[in-house]
Amino acid sequence: MNSRFDNFFRIFFAFTDLGFLCILHLVLLLNYNFDTNSANISHVVFFIMTNIFWLISSYLTEVYINDRILNFRKFSRRTTRAFIIFIVLLLIYLFFTRFRFNRQYLYISFGTFALYLIISRLIFLQIALYIGKKKRALNKIIILGNNAFTYDLVTKLRNSNKTLDVLGCFSEKARTENNDTDFRYLGKVEECMQFAVKHHVTEIYSTLSPEIYPEIYEIAQSAENLCMRFRFVPDFREFVNKTVYFDHIDDIPILSLRSEPLEDFGVQAKKRLFDIVFSALVAVFLLSWLVPIIAILIKLDSKGPVFFLQERSGKNNIPFKCIKFRSLKINKDSDVKQVTKGDNRITKLGKFLRKSSIDELPQFFNVLKGDMSVVGPRPHMLKHTEEYSAIIMKYMIRHYQKPGVTGYAQVNGFRGEIKQEEQLIKRIEYDVWYIENWSIWLDLKIIIKTVLVTIKGDKNAF
Repeated sequence: MNSRFDNFFRIFFAFTDLGFLCILHLVLLLNYNFDTNSANISHVVFFIMTNIFWLISSYLTEVYINDRILNFRKFSRRTTRAFIIFIVLLLIYLFFTRFRFNRQYLYISFGTFALYLIISRLIFLQIALYIGKKKRALNKIIILGNNAFTYDLVTKLRNSNKTLDVLGCFSEKARTENNDTDFRYLGKVEECMQFAVKHHVTEIYSTLSPEIYPEIYEIAQSAENLCMRFRFVPDFREFVNKTVYFDHIDDIPILSLRSEPLEDFGVQAKKRLFDIVFSALVAVFLLSWLVPIIAILIKLDSKGPVFFLQERSGKNNIPFKCIKFRSLKINKDSDVKQVTKGDNRITKLGKFLRKSSIDELPQFFNVLKGDMSVVGPRPHMLKHTEEYSAIIMKYMIRHYQKPGVTGYAQVNGFRGEIKQEEQLIKRIEYDVWYIENWSIWLDLKIIIKTVLVTIKGDKNAF
């Protein structure tokens, strides 16, 4: 379904973006006379780090892995995200090196690269529009089918992909069953290959069942011999009323009810690396001095330990010890009774800790240990997991991944006490959506939104 120009543009932009960065810094290095040799070396190192940070940023945002790079909106959005991460990484690097660089050098390098990205993407937009108008990048397709599902497929293809030109359908019954004047009947199924060769067709879709139409296998083989992609489109609507996903174990196709990016080992490693780096920074720059202060305040406020450890449901429903600052008085109901608004078990200091979400910060130690992630579905008490799973069928899906210090449901207003079943349903919907749509950028957005919600104040935090 992808344009044949996709790979060219992916490779082209990967080389030109990195090439422009290299040329830009080489020109700047040659035109600036630095005071000392060490300053010159520092700027050379900065030049190298700039290239490394752009490679990291473009990898994290998948700028050049875009499967539909001719979609300008998608491509430009990923480029913007990559540039933001690129700037953040450079600012962190500059902070740790105490900004020992020529400021004019920095302003010119940042501004020029940003201007290049804008201009290059605008030029790309014009090229993409030109290609689209001339139909030079269109994949010409035909469809084999004879039922209502065939015409639904045609509509979906036309609406979802601008790089496809649907020529029409080969079917015995197409003339009598289809009233769409914009849809062309091209002939009998066995005539399709002659038409495909004559009109330079690039893809053939078939909604016909091979068990009923065994000649489909021969057509598929002929299509591949002529470098035409043949695609079977099975109709699962009779028993599955949502999007389904295919995978393979060797040559056996597997149907899945949901897509999970974090099933891939490489993606898991990427998220784990992010968790470790982010949690380590929080531990060093925040918890190192905050924990002793909070510990003293908790001891002065009420009797009991500084930390509260509670078994909660983790990944694959395996229990783990969740760490929090103690915000309640010592009581026997901690593991069975949910905290409610105005709960008399909350200590004076505990009200502040819970309202500001400071009581959750020790969970970054859980992240470093590997029990939790920075972002993910919030962990529930074992008792609640048992109760909620009996109420909501999809509840246990949220345990496919590690629980998080913060989560997509929480930043969208679904945290704290659950009074109604609707609140639980919405929380699960958000958690499942997060699992199916995970990305590093989504984690960063949730973290930023968590900080903003905490500063603003969350009415559900008590």
